[in-house]
Amino acid sequence: METMDAMTRREALQVAAASALAVPKISLDEAAPAAAIIDTHVHLWDLKTFRLPWIERGSPLDSSYTPADYAAATAGLGVVKAVYMEVDVEPAQQGLEARTISELCRRGGTPIVAAVISGRPADESFADYIKPLASDTSIKGVRQVLHGGGTPPGYCLAASFVRGIRLLGELGLSFDLCMRADELGDGLKLIEACPGTQFILDHCGNPEVYGADLGPWKKGLAAIAGRPNVACKVSGIVASTKGHDWKPEDLAPIINHVLDCFGPDRVVFGGDWPVCTLGAPLSRWVEALREVVRARIEADRRKLFHDNAVRVYKLDR
Repeated sequence: METMDAMTRREALQVAAASALAVPKISLDEAAPAAAIIDTHVHLWDLKTFRLPWIERGSPLDSSYTPADYAAATAGLGVVKAVYMEVDVEPAQQGLEARTISELCRRGGTPIVAAVISGRPADESFADYIKPLASDTSIKGVRQVLHGGGTPPGYCLAASFVRGIRLLGELGLSFDLCMRADELGDGLKLIEACPGTQFILDHCGNPEVYGADLGPWKKGLAAIAGRPNVACKVSGIVASTKGHDWKPEDLAPIINHVLDCFGPDRVVFGGDWPVCTLGAPLSRWVEALREVVRARIEADRRKLFHDNAVRVYKLDR
């Protein structure tokens, strides 16, 4: 497995092209403290460089999404820092994705200061892949999406997968857990098997906003919240409102259950841009979440939107 120093000339050119910036340099502290946002879930992709098999041709997401596009989507929202979230590229391009986003973080000029990169913890070559990257201070963790059609239930409990997740903890890296709502029990077993690894449960555990019995999800989420090495990302649920004329109160039962289960210190905000645009612009998602949590104390709101992300993703290192 090649390291970042063993990059080919062709790949170096790809990295430079993919991370080219088209936005003005901004101050990461320009927002007023009470309104500052750290967005822990930003997707970027250049379809001229990366292959994303999950994107259907002609679908709303079948386009490139650049740092300049993200700047336009967040204008006026107070986003002072952001964490890139892997985009499920073809496995052969995972190294290129990691190098590209690392270069983007180093160059500055955008809110993107850190990254959660793609990885396959169960692969025999995972240790060779992740150990060199662990020394990159912009790389904070790994994610493998577990809710895809090709990933069977129980996949995350294989001994090889558990071994890879434990390695992340040994390296000081986290794992973003993104799985089907009805498999949260598997997630709990994985979390319990890897007490030395920090987990972030993505998208509130992926409940359906409409048409589903939230009882099993509520029970599964509460059980996961009982483990000290996991935080929950308030994100993703807007995408599932696609086709509905939704209101903040439609999202409130999910959001409030997450906040009540995990408490004010173990929740982080995620925009899930551009996937969130399947249900609404990012600005509307931010406004809706602010409305739902308006009655909570200001300190807790700031933890959700800003402070907890610094600790969970080690943004001060």
